[in-house]
Amino acid sequence: MKPETQIDKKEFYKILLRLALPIALQNLMLASVAAGDALMLGKVAQSEMTAVSLATQIQFIQNMFLSAITAAGAILGAQYWGKGDKYTLENIFNLMLRFGGAVSVLFFLACELAPELLMHIFTPDATLIAVGSSYLRVAGWSYLLTGISQCYLAVMKVSDHVKPCALISSCAVLLNIGLNAVFIFGLLGAPRMQARGAALATTISRIAELALCMAVSSGESYIRPAFGRFFKLPGHLKSDFVRQCLPLMGGSLCWGVGFTSYTAIMGHMGIDAAAANSVAAVVRDLICCMCNGVGSAAGIMVGNELGAGRLERGKAYGIKLKNISYAIGFFSAVLVLAVTPFIINMVILTSQARAYLTGMMGIIAVYMIGRCINTVLINGVLDGGGDTLFDMYSLIVCMWLLAIPLALVGAFAMHWSPLVVYACTCLDEVGKIPWVVYRFRKYKWVRDLTR
Repeated sequence: MKPETQIDKKEFYKILLRLALPIALQNLMLASVAAGDALMLGKVAQSEMTAVSLATQIQFIQNMFLSAITAAGAILGAQYWGKGDKYTLENIFNLMLRFGGAVSVLFFLACELAPELLMHIFTPDATLIAVGSSYLRVAGWSYLLTGISQCYLAVMKVSDHVKPCALISSCAVLLNIGLNAVFIFGLLGAPRMQARGAALATTISRIAELALCMAVSSGESYIRPAFGRFFKLPGHLKSDFVRQCLPLMGGSLCWGVGFTSYTAIMGHMGIDAAAANSVAAVVRDLICCMCNGVGSAAGIMVGNELGAGRLERGKAYGIKLKNISYAIGFFSAVLVLAVTPFIINMVILTSQARAYLTGMMGIIAVYMIGRCINTVLINGVLDGGGDTLFDMYSLIVCMWLLAIPLALVGAFAMHWSPLVVYACTCLDEVGKIPWVVYRFRKYKWVRDLTR
């Protein structure tokens, strides 16, 4: 009997939909902020849109640190929640807050003290640097709060409060988009602030998000930080957390810095290529929400089963999720091609930037197949069983030894077309597929991490 035949398919899909849909909605709402920024600032000027897109790469890097911290907490948290150990989950919450808070303070100080230096990483254009720096000085305050709210949301996901988690994020995003319109265009008597308006909207929405997290988590059934033992945590739990966090952080930084390098490379290929890349990135992030939701749900489902000692069922869940990842990948590719004509006409671009964007959308369609499979298997199934080192290895080989060198050579030595260079930046996800499937089939991820 095949492992996947050992599960109740009706129950499996019920759990998957209960977890994946709210998380996918949460991801969609978060990606909608970037889409709203791009569309609204695209109606103001191409330079405003491009500068903000480059400036938000700083938050993208911060999120790489935070995602590693919250993912480590989620991996351990899902297994301890499956085991029924709420006390240890409170301690894990404390660890997440300690590390996440420290990272947020560092990024806040960098944005407030040296925004021009940060912008120089992504573009040599003086206009883009000036606009982006003004954005970072305001948005930096939101980065200070992000680390705390993300820890609250991560704990809600693994403790069967996915819907409130998605609702909080959705409310914050809707507030952000509404305030974007007010401050960017100067509506309702507000000053017309353009890029700085987008930053102010983000900061206010983050304040609201954190307030909602703390208010909702005061409920009786929720897991809260145990401040009474905030600095007195078991040594073995710290070592378990660090053991999961370090490979995840290595993988996140490999991926995050690599992805930021792609943006920097495209930013140095001219303002038209940078503008097209900015729009393409928004579309990519919106369509990735579906696989991100399934990937997060996969980690929770597999982790719950493994932590509860049901290893065979956890393995069967992983195999079923692998098959689902293939279907999501091909569906996402078709969706990218279907929305391309609408996207091309939604923002103000030069004719050259429009041509670049059309080509990039075709490349993204192929890229999405690999992205969906890898997200569900690596960030979901493998991480759910604590197999966190593989992601870093695969990124070092496929991204840092293949895609980035090719893109750099193509952009600065061979002077290839921006579309060819863009295609090089998408090679890593497609190239990883055989390796990822091989790693999955070794089943090293089928293990109980709890003590």
